[in-house]
Amino acid sequence: MPIQPHKILFALDPERAHRTSIAALRIAGSLGINFQSDMARSRPITLAGLVFPNPVGLAAGMDKDAEAIAGLFGLGFGAVEVGTLTPRPQPGNPKPRLFRLTEDEAVINRMGFNNGGIDAALARIAKLGKRPGMLGINVGANKDSDDRVADYALGVGKAAPHADYITINVSSPNTPGLRDLQSRPALDELLAASHAARGTVPLFLKVAPDLDRAGLEGAIQAAIDHHVDALIVSNTTISRPPLASKFAGEAGGLSGAPLRELSRAKLIEAREIAGDALPLISAGGIDSGDEAKRRIDAGATLVQVYSALVFKGPGLVREIVRALG
Repeated sequence: MPIQPHKILFALDPERAHRTSIAALRIAGSLGINFQSDMARSRPITLAGLVFPNPVGLAAGMDKDAEAIAGLFGLGFGAVEVGTLTPRPQPGNPKPRLFRLTEDEAVINRMGFNNGGIDAALARIAKLGKRPGMLGINVGANKDSDDRVADYALGVGKAAPHADYITINVSSPNTPGLRDLQSRPALDELLAASHAARGTVPLFLKVAPDLDRAGLEGAIQAAIDHHVDALIVSNTTISRPPLASKFAGEAGGLSGAPLRELSRAKLIEAREIAGDALPLISAGGIDSGDEAKRRIDAGATLVQVYSALVFKGPGLVREIVRALG
């Protein structure tokens, strides 16, 4: 069996492999290399007044610092979401903090919003030319912040002139206390401040798959009350289904194939609760065109992928675009 080029990176530790991938995509973008041969057959989707050239987006977490946007669009994504970006630079959690669970086609991370700060990322975004798809900017709070609501409002306000949409990330398990912001009345305060800061830019909210029914109902009602334009369901999970890898016991958020059933079930539950009042974007465990179709059939308007690229390679984007076309 021939070696798949992306699996050569498996010889490197996961975080170094990630940095190598970003560097390669940055170079590809600067050279104008793209693989969008299927774009003409893709299906444009309108959401929040934005026309996405296809329904397949890159989830936040891969291009944390907005370094490789052009290269990522070159893979065929209809949307690229960068971040999570915080008001001030922060190093994140101590290493090792990223684990590749090869046997499970999964990833565990406890990165902790490591990024160079929103100002540095926005300076890079400002230099980009015309984008072939929608650019999302995912914002969060600094770990040591005295006022996390103010951090989000600041991030939204700074991102607004540069983003096609902004995602409020209160669902990462790797910043202590952050997920508490998914509960009312904290979420009401955060969304009110973010709504005031966004101007006319669409605002999305990303929630965790670990919310129970009551928690999901509260988050959805808050999103509707504060005019959020879409709900992203979902982020990584702190639950642990049966796993074969020796890294199964590592702390952090689990993503990839083992998240598939939970994420799909949470999407179905969110659609039952929201009805037609709130568009949904599905993320988590999407690793094939068939699975992406299942999410669309279950009520998602768009899908996002990330961890599956580690195991399936960049050709997965075109596979899903073709399946949804």
